[in-house]
Amino acid sequence: MDDQRFQAEGRGIAPLMTGRLHHAVAQRIAVQIVSGALPVDHVFPAEVDHAETLGISRSVLREAFRILTAKGLVSSKPKAGTRINERRKWSMLDPDVLAWQIQSAPTEEFLRDLFELRMMVEPQAAEMAALRRNDGQLVDMANALDAMERYTLATEKGRAADQRFHGLLMEAACNEMLYALSSSIMSAIAWTTATKQRVQESPRDPMPEHRALYKEIAAQNPRQAQKAMRTLIDLALADMQIALRR
Repeated sequence: MDDQRFQAEGRGIAPLMTGRLHHAVAQRIAVQIVSGALPVDHVFPAEVDHAETLGISRSVLREAFRILTAKGLVSSKPKAGTRINERRKWSMLDPDVLAWQIQSAPTEEFLRDLFELRMMVEPQAAEMAALRRNDGQLVDMANALDAMERYTLATEKGRAADQRFHGLLMEAACNEMLYALSSSIMSAIAWTTATKQRVQESPRDPMPEHRALYKEIAAQNPRQAQKAMRTLIDLALADMQIALRR
């Protein structure tokens, strides 16, 4: 099996990364790791044998493992080979690592941890955004919500608008340290939303709580904005729990 065939077959596993072949290979191996199909401390075959089994070149496999090493999923030592690391060494907030875990039937514990993180970060960001947002950001948030409602979360355009709204909110908090977490938060929102839309036949309309949140930010009501965000996250978690039971 040549590199092109592997790349084509890789599309059969819901793709999480796009681009060069080594990204596709990294994705395939990562999904096996985060799903538990390959356990912690699993040692991969020697590079030559592994590349031959996958039907790819050694250079492609080497680049794939560099990606996984950078994200903490694996580590290599001379004469000991490449081994899967324990979860505490993974870069859990890396957007790709988050996406791989959500794609791989996440556990209740992972889902709890993810939404606890959102609950710690986003309500505070909403409170700060209500105090610090500027008129331009407010207009952009309103436009994002209009697009989200027009296209719905069942479409890529609607989900992109949802991402835009949440990204603008994090930006409006005007805190560089907080904003540094935005890519992880955006990844969590993107993949949980996509999962709910894919699994549920008639997903709940999320617009009312988004509009309520926007209203409080626009009115510069920090405490109410925080409360509105908490409600939004609670409902999103309940939706995700329902989706995973199906």
